[in-house]
Amino acid sequence: MMAARIKKVAAAVVAAICTGCGSKEAVRPQSDASQTRQNSPRPTTAGRARIVILGDSLTAGLGLPVDQSYPSLLQQRINDRGLTFDVINAGVSGDTSAGGLSRLDWSLQGDVRILVVALGGNDALRALPVEELTQNLSQIIERAQARHVTVILAGMEAPPNWGHEYIVAFHKVYPALAAKYHVAFVPFLLQNVAGSDRLNQNDGIHPTAAGARVVADNVWSVLEPIAGQAQQKPRGGS
Repeated sequence: MMAARIKKVAAAVVAAICTGCGSKEAVRPQSDASQTRQNSPRPTTAGRARIVILGDSLTAGLGLPVDQSYPSLLQQRINDRGLTFDVINAGVSGDTSAGGLSRLDWSLQGDVRILVVALGGNDALRALPVEELTQNLSQIIERAQARHVTVILAGMEAPPNWGHEYIVAFHKVYPALAAKYHVAFVPFLLQNVAGSDRLNQNDGIHPTAAGARVVADNVWSVLEPIAGQAQQKPRGGS
């Protein structure tokens, strides 16, 4: 039953993310800090604490105006909730978990309180070893926690063309890491979006504005209580 569900979700993902991540966007340098800066909402208040979203083209909001990307929508919700965080869009199109790891120190500059890790779609597209994905995500989480940054891990799924064994092994990485490191977990970033014609752009790859709102819902359900708690803690608090 679980295997069938995984295969069904993975089949939707191949159209909703992996094909797009295999386009020309995917051949850009993985540590393209200039692109990250371009996609990042600029802090509105000097010295404000930050929530960083570390991801790929889904996080960057490829094909959407900056204010319709899901990190920007999360910023709106943060503001509406009366919380004083700047949400930093650290999404780079084509990035793998290794690329995210390589630019982690740059992404964690400033007073970062929360890190949302939304990587792995491109690892799956390229059928990179699950062991590498596990190692890269583990290092990201460990290095963030060493800085007293609260981590939220967003799950991804592999496309079906690499076979059942790879799909299942890939799927298991995220809940296992969430349990090992005691981090908050979004089971699937594209839940209720992957495979939907209405919620994806004409390329069938990236979410529309409506799809990005659903992605924001998925993340916000986990982020909201954590952000509320983090607001009350001093920098470096446990």
